[in-house]
This record gives sequence, structure tokens and C-alpha cells, in this order.
Amino acid sequence: MFSMTVNDFILTMGIALLVAGLVFLGIGAFVLVKKLLGNDLQNISDQTTKMAQKGLTEDITGLVGNARSLIDALNDLVKTTAGVGIFLLMLGVALLGAAYALVLQIR
Repeated sequence: MFSMTVNDFILTMGIALLVAGLVFLGIGAFVLVKKLLGNDLQNISDQTTKMAQKGLTEDITGLVGNARSLIDALNDLVKTTAGVGIFLLMLGVALLGAAYALVLQIR
């Protein structure tokens, strides 16, 4: 049968937290970089702006209101994506700190 000492168990937990922290750091960085490099939101924003300008020149008030709602929704989407990325980065750092604290407990 496999037996572990307390130090082995703490080291195993530290390694697991280290790996999890690195994974969360990587995912958080990927989410933030993807948000910055994503051209889809920029294309949609440009098209919405053109649609709003066309609505103003042709005096179509409903189109302008809908375009404004779309721009507001895009702004909320960008804020949410950045928030998720930052949360994942902070979680990764916290897990790395927890792994370090556990490894310091080994005697």
C-alpha cells in the first residue's frame, strides 16, 4: 500500500496549487490578449456607427435608438470580458501564493 507522510501530502498539494495557478494565469492572459486583438468587436462597432449616422441623415429615429443600444451592449461586453480576464489573473496569483505558503510549511 502507498503511504504518504505529512510533508509529502503538503508538497503534493503545493504542486497541485502551483499547476492550477499557472493554468489560471495563462487563461486570464489569453482572455485579455484575445480581447485586445479581437477585430470582431471593432467591426461591429464601426458598422453600428455608420448605421447610426445613416439614421441621422435620413431622419430615422428608431434606427438611431437601436444603434445606441447596440453600442451600449458592446461596451458592456468589453467590460465584462476584461473583468473576467482580470479575475482569472488574480485567482492565478492567489493560487500561486497559496502554493508558496504551503511549501513553506514543509519541515
